[in-house]
Amino acid sequence: MMRWLAGFWRGGNALTKKALIEPASLRDATRLAQLHGASFHRGWDEGEFERMLTERNTQVDRLRLGRKIIGFAVSRFAADEAEILSIAVDSAYRGRGLSRDLLLTHLGHLAGRGVSTIFLEVEENNQPARRLYERAGFGVVGRRERYYQQPGGEQLNALLMRRDLS
Repeated sequence: MMRWLAGFWRGGNALTKKALIEPASLRDATRLAQLHGASFHRGWDEGEFERMLTERNTQVDRLRLGRKIIGFAVSRFAADEAEILSIAVDSAYRGRGLSRDLLLTHLGHLAGRGVSTIFLEVEENNQPARRLYERAGFGVVGRRERYYQQPGGEQLNALLMRRDLS
């Protein structure tokens, strides 16, 4: 498992080398809610993050530059399977490889908890997210018609993706 992770870590830039990815704590809930709200049309509030941060079957990792939290990944797991619920990076720091580092480290944390299969849903037209997941070894295993409801009423399809860690 570590071999596939190490392959992705080669290279990087100065910013990705300074970034720290670690488990989030309860005191991070406000900032995580801010990031989620800025990244998705229906953001999760502070209370939702507080609940997730206290659940034993949820892994919440934060991406930090210095003292500033600039991203996060959240997954819920049961037995040896997990679902990535959300991943976000502050818009000012996108396009620099940080989301890839965050995702791969998050997968490593899940593997350390005994998870061998990861699922996620991604909006079908979200090409940056799809590229991120495909490059990390996820493959499409299904499609959900009109899964995402947009603020204007438009309904978008979701792709169900899977990655095995073992």
